[in-house]
Amino acid sequence: APPSVAELAAYLEITEEEVIEGLVASNGYTAGSLDLPTGDDGADATEAGRSYAETLGDWDPAMELVEDFHALAPLLGRLDDRERLLLQMRFGQEMTQAEIGAELGYSQMHVSRLLSRIIAKLRSGMLTDR
Repeated sequence: APPSVAELAAYLEITEEEVIEGLVASNGYTAGSLDLPTGDDGADATEAGRSYAETLGDWDPAMELVEDFHALAPLLGRLDDRERLLLQMRFGQEMTQAEIGAELGYSQMHVSRLLSRIIAKLRSGMLTDR
């Protein structure tokens, strides 16, 4: 018979609670072969039947987004405080241009022009840094 929780705890010199946590955590782990064919659950016809190993190294559309974020970070660092604040309010807090203008004392049109300039500056930097 397998050892009890109390026996494992005594042998490992840990609490029974830690043994139970370990047992629960082990239930979440499943090892599988990289060579087994993947299921066709939701996969398109080209993916059905391919092994996981065959998909490694495939083009990942999300990777381009990661690369863009890495390229954008230093460009954001070059912006002045006001430009970063405007971007943070517009895209971080998802405020409208009118809301930003009301908070900062600008017209909505001025906020629109500022954001357009900032985005053009970032876009230009992204294109020249590639």
